[in-house]
Amino acid sequence: MREDGVHFRRQHAIGKFITDFCAPRKKIVIELDGSQHLEQQEYDTERTKYFEAQGYRVLRVWNNQVMDDIEGVMRAIVLAMEPASHSQQET
Repeated sequence: MREDGVHFRRQHAIGKFITDFCAPRKKIVIELDGSQHLEQQEYDTERTKYFEAQGYRVLRVWNNQVMDDIEGVMRAIVLAMEPASHSQQET
C-alpha cells in the first residue's frame, strides 16, 4: 500500500508483534480490528503501548470502516502521517 509516496508494509514485525500495516520510515502502524478485538482489548492495548514505546504512532481502524468508508479511512491515514499528529488516532 502506498499513500503520498509512503510505503506501507503488510504484516511487518516490530519486536514480538506483527502489525497489519506499517510505514517504518514514517513510524506509523495501522491495525485493522474485527469483532474478535472486542474480546482481546487488553492484548490490543499491550500491542499499542509497545508500538508507541518504539516511537510509532498507531491508527486502529475497524474492518467495517474500511468496507463502508474507505475515503474516510484514507483521510485518517494521511492525517496520521502529518508531523503534528503525534497522538494515537482513531477514525
